[in-house]
Amino acid sequence: MRTETVQPSGGLVAVHAHPDDETLTSGALLATWAAAGEPVTVVTCTRGEQGEVIGARLAHLEGDGPALAAHRETELAGALAALGVRDHVFLDAVPAQDTAGDPGRFEDSGMSWLAPGIAASAARPAPGAFVGVPLDRAAARLAAVLRARRPAVVATYEPGGGYGHPDHVRTHEVVLRAVELARAADGPGTVGQVWCAVVPESLARSGRRALASAPPPAGRSLPDPDEPLPPVAVPDAVLGEMPGDVVVVPVAPVLDAVLAALRSHATQVQDVARWAGGSADHPASATDAAVATYALSNDVLAAVPPHEHYVRVEDLRDAPADAVGGGPGSDDVAAADRPRAR
Repeated sequence: MRTETVQPSGGLVAVHAHPDDETLTSGALLATWAAAGEPVTVVTCTRGEQGEVIGARLAHLEGDGPALAAHRETELAGALAALGVRDHVFLDAVPAQDTAGDPGRFEDSGMSWLAPGIAASAARPAPGAFVGVPLDRAAARLAAVLRARRPAVVATYEPGGGYGHPDHVRTHEVVLRAVELARAADGPGTVGQVWCAVVPESLARSGRRALASAPPPAGRSLPDPDEPLPPVAVPDAVLGEMPGDVVVVPVAPVLDAVLAALRSHATQVQDVARWAGGSADHPASATDAAVATYALSNDVLAAVPPHEHYVRVEDLRDAPADAVGGGPGSDDVAAADRPRAR
């Protein structure tokens, strides 16, 4: 696998589905780019109205879409400040020429579980659900952002949306269409490269094994290192065969910023802590497997890896169709009721 350490240059636009995704998926990239003094914009497609809520203090927000949306806006603002990001846009707030039939706001579409760590569409998405917004309507708004910022890099999810959430998958589709529209309007130089966040399979499994080397916090469980991984995890061999380099973003230099941003999303993220390694009997190197830990609403401990990884969307297109962005289908896996923040 050929890798290239990130070298911020020019503007960055990161496009994510819900508040907290910007930190969980690309926190180190955003903080690194901002620390280099380059322009950084985060576009958020919804306000996470359907998300679960962690903790008794804020439990009353769950199920109250408007109240939860308003609260998650404040969490997002705190996270972006921690990461050093000053430019933020909600996609539905971007003026559009054609709004006939559009909902007033793009809302969290909700989801269901196919299997542990693999999400699918909700049974009954809300009328304003992001997945129901016509592709070109959403993409036209994002294209306006791209034409105004003219970024060197646009970052988002791989085709499987990280773990299959329908809003994540739709966000990937909207990004690709928006780039087409922006380039068609203002020329191919309007937008530079499109990067998709991935995790090498070996890193995903080593992180899980590292966590198993020490007892989890009270009330938390550990992930199974050997269970099927979500679409964001790509076999190392597939990454090695891609024509372009895998862009690597070291997390350690911006870890304080990433942890502060994670803590800002208190309705969605808990138990944020630095990773000190395994026990004396089962040592684990933080630099090789994990630099921090956290848990979502499923109470399963997760690792913050030592690096974020990104591949060019063109390289994903050249990869085997069943190797990237896949995941079990509804005919293959029984439904599982395992909540996760989104």
